[in-house]
Amino acid sequence: MAKNDERLGTAPLGKLMLSMALPTVTAQIINVLYNIVDRIYIGHIEGYGQLALTGVGVTFPIIMLISAFSAFAGMGGAPLASIELGRQDVRKAELILGNSAGMIVLFSVVLTVGFSIFKRPVLYAFGASDVTVEYAASYIGIYLIGTIFVQVAVGLNTFISGQGESKTAMLSVVIGAVLNIVLDPILIFGLDMGVRGAALATVISQA
Repeated sequence: MAKNDERLGTAPLGKLMLSMALPTVTAQIINVLYNIVDRIYIGHIEGYGQLALTGVGVTFPIIMLISAFSAFAGMGGAPLASIELGRQDVRKAELILGNSAGMIVLFSVVLTVGFSIFKRPVLYAFGASDVTVEYAASYIGIYLIGTIFVQVAVGLNTFISGQGESKTAMLSVVIGAVLNIVLDPILIFGLDMGVRGAALATVISQA
């Protein structure tokens, strides 16, 4: 950690920005793969793949809202914690991290309960039809159970990058994305779980 602090304080700014930005951008691109991979596999489900794909697409705004709340805590707290680390005030940095983590847990509970109760009205509002709502509800119902994992994975990952460990932050995202690619066909087709399998694969991978 001391060696990393020294690098952050003494390395040329351009080289430092490049070394931290590339893994961070890569991690964000890989993070998008979760939804893309799910859709690829779901679209190939025999018999109802197209309807299921449409239904899962309706859940995208809910997924984005969940990610947005985690980013609210993570991207707001991580820079503040980094500033305090730069001042050598580790205690205050830890306090900011703790507050952000607590906020993420609170958001997770509220979002999980709220969207679970009003799941169908929200899905209809986002464009679901009577034909596709069952697929959408099946997918998001399981996804919401893992809201806490998504929130923590997205929200607290920025704190890892903020300590100069952008490669570690990237690898944590890569592990989840690769696991999701492996689990999707097993749960969707192997265990015949359909869209529920895709959601479960995402939840397990984020966890």
